[in-house]
Amino acid sequence: MDSVEVDAYLRRLGVEHPAWPTVDVLRELQLRHLQTVPFENLSVHLGEEIVLEEKRLLDKVVGARRGGFCYELNGSFGALLGALGFDVTLLAARVHGKEGQLGIPYDHMTLKVGTVDGGAWLADVGFGAHSHYPLAFEARGEQVDPAGVFRIVEAGPDAAGVRGGHDSAEAADLDVVMDGRPQYRLERRPRALGDFAAGAWWHRTSPLSHFTQSLVCSRVTEEGGRITLSGRTFKVTAADGTREEQELGTDEEVLKVYRERFGIELDRVPTVRGPGLGG
Repeated sequence: MDSVEVDAYLRRLGVEHPAWPTVDVLRELQLRHLQTVPFENLSVHLGEEIVLEEKRLLDKVVGARRGGFCYELNGSFGALLGALGFDVTLLAARVHGKEGQLGIPYDHMTLKVGTVDGGAWLADVGFGAHSHYPLAFEARGEQVDPAGVFRIVEAGPDAAGVRGGHDSAEAADLDVVMDGRPQYRLERRPRALGDFAAGAWWHRTSPLSHFTQSLVCSRVTEEGGRITLSGRTFKVTAADGTREEQELGTDEEVLKVYRERFGIELDRVPTVRGPGLGG
């Protein structure tokens, strides 16, 4: 990223250019990213191509003022953090399913971030409902966040076997737990952006991917709650967990919510296209 791209990204987030890559700056950047850049899978159902290259990600997130799913959001956010002087490592994870099963390899991308004032942090702006602030990577106790209580714990002796083919001396994988429920299993091996291309392709084409089965557009609100548009259902969840739902009747209403509540300008309403039809 050059300085012009960095400045444009920071304007998108509504923050000033930081003097130093500190943990306080990282906390502000992550929260503002969650508040301004939606988690959304609209490209899957609009027939738009998803390319995991830095320029293409910046064109979408900054130039077109869109959102994306994990590979796009954490990919672009990691590029911004690196340009600001943070030490950024891309990490792969497998999402825990409702029945306890693990997702595909490269199921999720997240970031390990080092700051000048010490420590390593798990930064994630691409998992939907997750922590509002970075989590201390090496801490193993409870970490209280506005979104819930988190823990990062050793995944156990079976983790290497689940990964397959790793040296037994390699550090065990980690489970990221939210309110007592494992969210995803995190590898510690550094990855490159291109490593996630197969995972992104699977998620936008497979009938087993939840991204091909439904529409979602969601972001954190300035009050600490969340707004989500799922198809034509608009949900407003307050910081205390209370929720209101509204069914939108017309295309004009749907496009207005995308525009006014998520900052996304669309010329047509996306509809679920089904597996195998993603861009």
